[in-house]
Amino acid sequence: MDQKRELSSIDLAALVTELNRYEGAKVDKAYLYDDDLLRLKLRDFDRGRVELMIEVGDVKRAHVAAPEHVADAPGRPPNFAKMLRNRMSGADFAGVSQYEFDRILTFEFEREDENTTLVAELFGQGNIAALDETGEVVGSLSTVRLKSRTVAPGAQYEYPASRLNPLDVSLGGFERHMRDSDSDVVRTLATQLNLGGLYAEEVCTRAGVEKETPVEEATDDQLRALHEALERIGERLRSGDVDPRVYEEALEGGGDDGESAADPRVVDVTPFPLAEHEGLPSVGFDSFNAAVDEYFYRLDREGGGDDAAPADASPSRPDFEEEIAKQERIIEQQRGAIEGFEEQAEAERERAELLYANYDLVDEVLSTVRDAREAEVPWEEIAETLDAGAEQGIPAAEAVVDVDGGAGTVTVELADGHDGSDESDGDGDSVRVELDASTGVEVNADRLYQEAKRIEAKREGAMEAIESTRRELEAVEKRKAEWEAKEAADEDGGSGDDEEGDEDEAEYETDWLSRASIPIRRPDDWYDRFRWFHTSTGYLVIGGRNADQNEELVKKYMGKHDRFFHTQAHGGPVTLLKASGPSESADPVDFSEETLREAAQFAVSYSSDWKDGRGAGDAYMVEPDQVSKTPESGEYIEKGSFVIRGDRTYFEDVPCRVAVGVQCEPVTRAIGGPPSAIVDRAATSVTLEPGMYAQNDAAMMVYRELKGRFADQSFVRKVASADQLQEFLPPGGSDIVD
Repeated sequence: MDQKRELSSIDLAALVTELNRYEGAKVDKAYLYDDDLLRLKLRDFDRGRVELMIEVGDVKRAHVAAPEHVADAPGRPPNFAKMLRNRMSGADFAGVSQYEFDRILTFEFEREDENTTLVAELFGQGNIAALDETGEVVGSLSTVRLKSRTVAPGAQYEYPASRLNPLDVSLGGFERHMRDSDSDVVRTLATQLNLGGLYAEEVCTRAGVEKETPVEEATDDQLRALHEALERIGERLRSGDVDPRVYEEALEGGGDDGESAADPRVVDVTPFPLAEHEGLPSVGFDSFNAAVDEYFYRLDREGGGDDAAPADASPSRPDFEEEIAKQERIIEQQRGAIEGFEEQAEAERERAELLYANYDLVDEVLSTVRDAREAEVPWEEIAETLDAGAEQGIPAAEAVVDVDGGAGTVTVELADGHDGSDESDGDGDSVRVELDASTGVEVNADRLYQEAKRIEAKREGAMEAIESTRRELEAVEKRKAEWEAKEAADEDGGSGDDEEGDEDEAEYETDWLSRASIPIRRPDDWYDRFRWFHTSTGYLVIGGRNADQNEELVKKYMGKHDRFFHTQAHGGPVTLLKASGPSESADPVDFSEETLREAAQFAVSYSSDWKDGRGAGDAYMVEPDQVSKTPESGEYIEKGSFVIRGDRTYFEDVPCRVAVGVQCEPVTRAIGGPPSAIVDRAATSVTLEPGMYAQNDAAMMVYRELKGRFADQSFVRKVASADQLQEFLPPGGSDIVD
């Protein structure tokens, strides 16, 4: 079974009681390991040295660790650790609490001059935020800017939206939440009641209710039994009645005596024995904190939770099946997104066409509202007048279903003429359309057409992304075939001549992700200070990071056989597709269409199109002799800008997409650019699109993802740290495509 990597809400509820026993301990120092593990060294009068560990990366945990389980202090502390030392050295630990039923712990520290609150978010991407006495964020590991909440220095800390606590819900409330579900019992407990999969199954087992029973078929007695099982778990946690267990699983294969040839690995840690783990051996502990500490210490020693290889297989064999399944899941999700974009775009076009099909009626509604507003009639009075008109049977008034004075909009319901609208009145014969009351029918229809076009651009981006994922899938399948071919050759006793054996060995060496150690071969290229990538056909593309570099590229590095690219949108980099290096003679080049489109995608992705959150943009290409710094008479050209004369070759609706990855041969470094150019050149990569995460946060997310794919994680830290990866991310917000 999979090894547990994150503490659950029930685990945290049990831990809080035990952690509060360290109240009064004084903070000595703060350390930060690998950007996601915080260690607070404290001193307690009775217990001596106390090591509080909070990890929010791939592994998410919070507990006090035995001193012998703590790694040596890292080198020079980063800024976050320095800030904590300044604020918290000598502070008293004043207690910890769990935020509602969420995986969030709030640690309080008090000092005479200032108090500090540490909020550990042990869910999602994970985060730790330090707050002052007013709740303002002083610093955090990651900056979060979402519509629902913000976690950033200077902002008031905002907890996520409240979740239902299944351990406190009354029988009536429990029954209502269960009856609202159209799924089975165990899935409803796991998702709607926030128990998660394991404890949802445990509650079903303790209540004697079949897990896959559809909720609509569950009897009142069965729901009552489920609620009673939940209540017993809640009472046990509140009273501190724990009987902690670390569960183990024996590895396959054994010695001559029939026993396992290797030590069993840990798979779970729980505050009390679980019926769901009845068949697994377990080790008991005096406290849940000690059990959690032992579990994660062993998990780290056993390799961080990866499934153990069978005894007869190579110990370093990558899990190709899991990676293939992951890529196939991503492709399925991307197909669903494409279908969704198609449906949304078609719905927007249909709304626009409905406005024209009902032109006179819509025009009457808009004209009536505009005339009233010009006469300074209040919105409330306009709504009342329209209601009265509807009662009198006036068609235009009857079509109005909502008036929003704050937004200046009027919503009308129009005959659809066919079934299937997501916003129909239930009979499939009408669609609701929100109108800007200050404009006419044509402007409102055009707005809907533009929205359809914007959605279609996202669809094109998703099509590009699915092709990139397919290439990644093919690469994994190829590596798997090569590995299996080598295994087959090894089983045959290394048959074949020495030359063939060397060839197999070379193929084995290219599986960089599973190598325990990767030699570092740093490049020293003249173009590193610019934005750059190599196309899938091998040509260099470079772009400016600012106005100074734009000027330099054109004046110093643009050759007569190169191609100059720029976006239609203002605020894009000068992009050059190079026919040769800066000191090499060049001949005319007939660039392929694939090469040109990759250069165009590079120009679009690092422009204001990305920063403004657009899914696609337009770019054009010209010859070098069409680019000039000489303006027309009476005009002025800003630094970094140029005059383009003559015909242009346009590339329309180019997707905003970049891939960022780690290259291992012939040199080792971070690389980034259009996915079609990066995926095959990198040992592994991550694809991004415009999104919500700030550039530095997106870089950290990509770093954690890439680091987790390599056996040699120290290699990733050296050649592709978050700072190095950030150099390849476009300005503005990003999301990882998965």
